[in-house]
Amino acid sequence: MTDLSRRQVTLDEVAERAGVSRSAASRVINNAPHVSKAKRAAVLRAVADLGYVPNATARALATQQAGAVVLAISSDSAQVFADPFFAEVVVGISATLDETELELMLLLATSSRGRTRLEQLLRTRQAAGVMLMSMHGDDPLARLAEQSDVPVVFGGCPIGFEPRYYVDADNRGGARLATEHLIASGRTRIATITGRMDEGAGGARYKGFQEALAVAGLDASRVAHADFSEDGGTAAMRELLDKHADLDAVFVASDQMAVGALQVVKEAGRSVPGDVAIVGFNDIAGARHIDPPLTTVAQPIQSLGREMARMLLALISGDTPTPLILPTRLVRRGSS
Repeated sequence: MTDLSRRQVTLDEVAERAGVSRSAASRVINNAPHVSKAKRAAVLRAVADLGYVPNATARALATQQAGAVVLAISSDSAQVFADPFFAEVVVGISATLDETELELMLLLATSSRGRTRLEQLLRTRQAAGVMLMSMHGDDPLARLAEQSDVPVVFGGCPIGFEPRYYVDADNRGGARLATEHLIASGRTRIATITGRMDEGAGGARYKGFQEALAVAGLDASRVAHADFSEDGGTAAMRELLDKHADLDAVFVASDQMAVGALQVVKEAGRSVPGDVAIVGFNDIAGARHIDPPLTTVAQPIQSLGREMARMLLALISGDTPTPLILPTRLVRRGSS
């Protein structure tokens, strides 16, 4: 105790004495919610034992920001606001946060300003927690987030490593289901339009497609790459028809891309599903209203948002949740 009394005790020392994470100790000291009674009592004992005195400036900053959590999406604004997937994720997150005092902030992390802002949030703890989605490639922001003291939950797994805390859908299994469905319906010249291959979901769905065709002994070389947008699906479908005029089915890695692909097939004078069967992925609200209604792989999108928020709340409270993979299922409609 003598050594500690000669200098200012740190928050890390309080957390170590209490046997809790640094974030849990900070929330107790700043009188923030979402900390268990046992952890709160342990931190207060450690504060008294060590004689900890919070830095006034840091305390004011933490208190001001304690009511906010951040959803950081590494996509540009046009894609985020055009894709119903992200809207449904936000609905799920908001439904969980509505039960708390926490506010949700949206941050687009593709621009240099957005990335700098996210780095600042992670380094300076100006938010109670962060949720990250759509990280591209081996993004250094993903690793910075893993090393930060701020509670962080990933929506999906980034390329290159598996984070400690994440919620994802069974993208690989869902893509395998879609492709097996096309095979079972008698299709043998099956193509795919992938999503972004520097995102975890894009790579996983492509692997599921390849696995299903490998088991069936079918050619998996009919491939076009796109970016999960409708325009991307349009361009990729035109590429496939130019290179593989004999194709009789397409697994498209998102419903948005499938909408564009289906229109191209019809404009080429081919019937859906008679000449070309099409299966999408996500089961967005509009999938049942296109002509013909889209067969797709349903993932629980709002549940993805809800579970991300619940996992973040658990981390903020000082708990240690486990990663979660949500199931997917095939929804059969008129396009296949």
